[in-house]
Amino acid sequence: MIERRGRVAIWIATCAGAGYCPIAPGTAGSAVGVALVAGLGRIPWPAPWSVVTLLLVAGCLFGLGVRTAGEAEKFFGRVDPGQVVIDEVVGQIIAFLGNPHPSWKLLIAGFVLFRIFDIIKPFPARRAEHARGGWGIMLDDVIAGVYALAGVMLLGYVLK
Repeated sequence: MIERRGRVAIWIATCAGAGYCPIAPGTAGSAVGVALVAGLGRIPWPAPWSVVTLLLVAGCLFGLGVRTAGEAEKFFGRVDPGQVVIDEVVGQIIAFLGNPHPSWKLLIAGFVLFRIFDIIKPFPARRAEHARGGWGIMLDDVIAGVYALAGVMLLGYVLK
């Protein structure tokens, strides 16, 4: 039986079980990230405070993700198990740092852009994926999030 700390780590790494979605668990994890951004975007703070909030949430989840994703690899017995989706949540949050109060159109665009970049893994995401343990799991999605951030900012500029 897995000890309590291990169960908590798996619960965090799978984002309360979203990673157990039988079809496209990464997409389910991304949806959790979008929901989190949408929820935080409803708080009527000025944009600078909203960006700081997103950065703090992403930073905390990144730190938790490095730790818990590494433990999840041991638990599931393979590298970068599909059930681990905390990396998608962090990457999705990063995609909205330039627009912390996104419209529904930008939420959808950011979701799609992040999923595309997460799947195709443009340079240096594929290389970052080879880092050890939780670092590799988390870093490739951070990079995909940065690419999606650029796309969301460009779309936001074009749509204005």
